[in-house]
Amino acid sequence: MEKNDDVIKVGDYIIIQRQKFTKLYKFASLETTVTLGKETLELRQIEGQKFFTTFKMVSKNPANPKKRFYSLEACSEITSDIRAFLNNTDSGQDNRDIKINDNSQNLSQQEIEALRKSGASSTNIIGQLVENSKTFTSKTEFGQEKYLKKKERKYFEYVQVRKPSIRLLAEMFYRQDPEKILFLRQDTLSQLISYSNVNESGTYLLYESGTQGLLPATLMNSIGANTKGRLLHMHQGPFGQKLALQALNLEEEHMKRCLSVNIFSSLKMFHNREEEIVEESEPAAKKIKLDDEIPTENGDAKKKEKPKWYFENLEAVKMLDEKVDGLVIVAREHPWSILMTLLPFVKPNRNIVIYHNVKEVLTDVFLDLKAGSKVTAVKLTSNWMRNYQVLPNRTHPEVQMGGNSGYLLTGIVVES
Repeated sequence: MEKNDDVIKVGDYIIIQRQKFTKLYKFASLETTVTLGKETLELRQIEGQKFFTTFKMVSKNPANPKKRFYSLEACSEITSDIRAFLNNTDSGQDNRDIKINDNSQNLSQQEIEALRKSGASSTNIIGQLVENSKTFTSKTEFGQEKYLKKKERKYFEYVQVRKPSIRLLAEMFYRQDPEKILFLRQDTLSQLISYSNVNESGTYLLYESGTQGLLPATLMNSIGANTKGRLLHMHQGPFGQKLALQALNLEEEHMKRCLSVNIFSSLKMFHNREEEIVEESEPAAKKIKLDDEIPTENGDAKKKEKPKWYFENLEAVKMLDEKVDGLVIVAREHPWSILMTLLPFVKPNRNIVIYHNVKEVLTDVFLDLKAGSKVTAVKLTSNWMRNYQVLPNRTHPEVQMGGNSGYLLTGIVVES
C-alpha cells in the first residue's frame, strides 16, 4: 500500500519542473492553475498521482487564441529526442559565414503557432524548424546542438511534479533570488546544519531575519517527525517567514514543535514577568490584573481574552527557562548584540553557529569571542564551490557562477 506522503493531495505544496526550470506552487484546489512562461497549466489531473510523475501538456484550445492553456496527462516516458536530428544531418566546419536574420527560417511565426495549437509534439515542431531552416546544415555540430537545445526548452511539452525537499527548495530559492535567502547556498547550509549538531531529542534556538523560511524548515527537517525535538524560532516583525517550512507538507504534530515568536515581545515577557501568589484558602482574595479587564456598557468588568501570541510567548519563556541545546543565528544585521542576548539561554558544551554574508561582520564577532571566556573553539570559515560543465570535448568550469556563499562562525559554549 502506498504511503499518503507519496501521493499528491489537494492542499499540498508541489514543485513543478520543466527541464531545468523549477517553481513552487500550492495545489490549493482542483481549480488551481499555474503559469509557466506563456503557458497556463490546469492541475486538476495531478490529484491522486504519485510525486515525481511526468505529465504531458495537452492543448485545450481556449476561446482566447492569445493564451496557451493546457491540461496534464500522466505518461510513463518522454518521447522527445533531439539527438536524432544531429545523427541524420550534415554540419559545417565553422560558423563565421552564417548570418542570422528574419529570412533564415521559411516558417512564419503564425505557422509555428498553428503547429503548437494543433497539439504537435516538440519533436515534430523542432523537426519542422530544422527542415525549413536555411542555416542549420551550415552550423557546426556544437552549434546545431545548442540550437536544438534552445528550441527544445521553448517547445518542450513535459513537466514533472516533484515533492519539495530542503535541497530542491535551497537550489530554487538561490537561483531565483539569492538575496532573499541572504546568499545562503546549499553547500553552506549543509555545513551550518552539521556544525549546529541538531538531533531528534534536543531543543534549539534559531534567530533569523528573513530566509523565506529556509532555516526553520532545514532545522525541523533535521529534528525529524515523531521525536521530542523542538525549535524556538525567533524573528522580527509580527510574523516569521515560513514559506519553505510550509512547503515541506509536514504533519500537524511535526509543525507544532516549531514555535515562532517575536524576539522583542518574548524576551520582554521573560525579563518582566510577575508571578501572582494566590492562596487556596482565600479564593476571594484572588487578584485580577487591570489589563485583563474591559468595562462593559453597564459598568461591569468582563474578562478579556488573551491573543494567540501571548500564549506562544509564555511557551517560549518556558523553553528559555529550561535552556536550549544549540543556537543558530542567520541575520541581515550585525549579530553581536543578538548573540550576547541569546547566549545565556544555551546550555554549556553546546554549539553555536552564526551565518553572515559579510566577512568583516563575523570577523568582529570572532575577535570579541576570542577575547572573552564565554565561547571556546571559535572558528570562522567560508565555502567556495565551483560547478563544472561536463560534455564531450567541452569539460570546463561554468562561465558564470557565484564566488562564495557567506561565512560561518562556530563555537562551543563554556560553563560560566
